[in-house]
Amino acid sequence: MHHVVKIANVLKPFLFSFGIRLDALLHPSLNVEELRGKGYEPYAYKWDRTHTTKELQEEYNYLENGEVCEEAAVSIAGRIVARRAFGKLVFMTVRDDTGTIQLYCEKDSLSEDQFEQLKGFIDIGDILGASGSIKKTEKGELSVYVKQFEILTKSLLPLPDKFHGLTDVDKRYRQRYIDMIANPEVADVFRTRAKVVSEIRKTMESLGFIEVETPVLQFVDSQFYHEPVCEDCQHSLPMASAAKFPQNPYSDMSLRDLIDLLTARLEAKEAANRTAVLAQPVMVVPVAEEKKPECSAELVQTVVQVPKAPISSTSLFLAVPTVPLRKKTQKKKKKATAAPLLPSIHLRRMACLKHCGIRRKCKVGGIEKVYEIGRIFRNEGISTRHNPEFTTIEMYESYSDYESMMIMAEEIVTRCAIATHGKLKIDYQGTEISLERPWRRETMHSLVKEATGIDFNSFGQDVEAAKNAVFETVVESTLIQPTFVLDYPVEISPLAKPHRSHAGLTERFELFICGREIGNAFSELTDPIDQRSRFENQIKQHNAKRATMAKGVKSTEGEGNENDYSYEVALDEDFLTSLEYGMPPASGMV
Repeated sequence: MHHVVKIANVLKPFLFSFGIRLDALLHPSLNVEELRGKGYEPYAYKWDRTHTTKELQEEYNYLENGEVCEEAAVSIAGRIVARRAFGKLVFMTVRDDTGTIQLYCEKDSLSEDQFEQLKGFIDIGDILGASGSIKKTEKGELSVYVKQFEILTKSLLPLPDKFHGLTDVDKRYRQRYIDMIANPEVADVFRTRAKVVSEIRKTMESLGFIEVETPVLQFVDSQFYHEPVCEDCQHSLPMASAAKFPQNPYSDMSLRDLIDLLTARLEAKEAANRTAVLAQPVMVVPVAEEKKPECSAELVQTVVQVPKAPISSTSLFLAVPTVPLRKKTQKKKKKATAAPLLPSIHLRRMACLKHCGIRRKCKVGGIEKVYEIGRIFRNEGISTRHNPEFTTIEMYESYSDYESMMIMAEEIVTRCAIATHGKLKIDYQGTEISLERPWRRETMHSLVKEATGIDFNSFGQDVEAAKNAVFETVVESTLIQPTFVLDYPVEISPLAKPHRSHAGLTERFELFICGREIGNAFSELTDPIDQRSRFENQIKQHNAKRATMAKGVKSTEGEGNENDYSYEVALDEDFLTSLEYGMPPASGMV
């Protein structure tokens, strides 16, 4: 080991100005041990800073080239992203959350010990705290004239090469922290997202909506044509009965431990494989007292015991999308049928009592304006447009219809655009998008006819699935400017109210911008008899398909996952009961 130290110490002065971290390549902890041996702690507890880099750039921008502001005593902190050494001068660039600034380190302004520490131990990637005065160099670079510094965190691994950057797309998605260090503009996406979510909440509050939270773990699997969400998105588990799963050593886990375990598993699985753990079959049984077991990342099935549970054995399911979502048909298949949707039940129970159903139950319960922003799970593949876990907003308003939701969608999107961009004309990948209201409104039928020249109405109701497939494959990508696509077939809209003027259609719309679906809304179906009939028809179709699969007959549908029909589904009687108590006219959007 002492040979490694000698080699590193000999070569480091020559490699310093090039930013080459020989020590990190030979032994990651080499500098850490040497620093501690000299009495320095490379992982500090605290650093008091007076300014961010952005504040310094704004406050002292008035300085002339070569001017020094000696009376200014500033202190900053950030990660070293560049450095250059010229004899008795060392220049470093540090970056914090707001920007970058140069550190001007002169040997005459530092103690001999600190200057040697600067040259021998500080590397690109380290987090440094520095204090001193402010000066602007002869070349006009605003700099902190360093009089004292401290290593706050020693980096053990080299940053991505500054010329080539982080080009591995898979690594960028799996290790976002490296992506943000190498590409600071990525962090702007996170900031913009935070502004959008904040503005949505402000908008909803200003319009009189109440935010509610609904369960992630549900007692009823509300997916009729999609497999229940499970551990591996490519391999699903039947969820018909929790009794099929044997009890395991973790059977006395509390509900809070379960949530912690699921969170830990999601994070661990995401780091190892983008196919995240999305759900586990859960059995809830009563116990005398709560115990806290060891948690294992290898656990395949989780059994939860809750003190004095009112039920003895119940399957729980992760929340699925809160309003209907259309399945995308495979382009390779010529024949395609529309897949029924994932019903949203909970929120409607809260307005006669709003999550999939709880938000609707809120509507039944008397709360007239409700919404929720939360995480949703679905058992589908991963792409740049689809993820098995995502955040969505769902809202419901009594005494309104889908026309009201169109106005609501325009209001939310335009307010978010102003909050994040300050204007309603936005450049998206070279295309200018105008968000000026009102937005275009077209029916699905008219758009399909315009794109293909075919009037599908002349063929009757049997071709609704074909019309939907044509719309998805031909029309969607052409809807660049904001467009409300209206009046979807009842077959693919099980929760939408029948259209008041056109039989076989529903009062439902989807909002498209830049060829992507942004929103989905409809006038809510409040007729409990019609709703029961639609649910029963879906279950009937599902069971018929299961029977066909059991006979070994291959699916002829456009979406080819035959495992979608390998499980049983149940009718949500509680939701139907809530509708029977009476839900006011309403509309919803996600």
